[in-house]
Amino acid sequence: MKFLELSKERFSVRKFSDKKVEKEKLDLILEAGRTAPTACNYQPQRILVLNDEKDLSKISLCTPFQFHQQLALLVCYDKTVSWKRKYDEKDEGEIDASIVATHMMLQASELGIGSTWVGHFDPEKIKKAYCIPEHIIPAAILLMGYPAEDAVPNKLHYERLDIEQTVFYGSFDDTEKEQEL
Repeated sequence: MKFLELSKERFSVRKFSDKKVEKEKLDLILEAGRTAPTACNYQPQRILVLNDEKDLSKISLCTPFQFHQQLALLVCYDKTVSWKRKYDEKDEGEIDASIVATHMMLQASELGIGSTWVGHFDPEKIKKAYCIPEHIIPAAILLMGYPAEDAVPNKLHYERLDIEQTVFYGSFDDTEKEQEL
């Protein structure tokens, strides 16, 4: 499948089947995350694989979003490793974790495995439930599994703004363009 086709067809699965994700496919998904680009190639991502009933059940303590997932990847970053921008000390760890998560979601989709990115969670409850050290920062939960037969995209999935509303060339300042006229 071509990349743009894959990115357009992938949707947040909100209903998973009972079928477990095979180890070989999980390994490919994790490898996609491992090879994702990170700031200065510091690779601060730390992925917690949650694939047994006990670990998956703890997710309900941290977020209301549950879709009968068979696998969850808790995508975190190590703030002692992540690159910080020298001008304002902005920590790029969350951006790195987001890039890693996106690579894993797209690899999963190529393999026929659905996913949903969950950002609505209580980080302190996540840290407590999974014994996460203070220097590891949770960034996203990727709920994963094979989509149920009746899983469909949200009605808003295919609605996109026109590219002219989201892409600008040279400047956001329209007065500059007006002066040229």
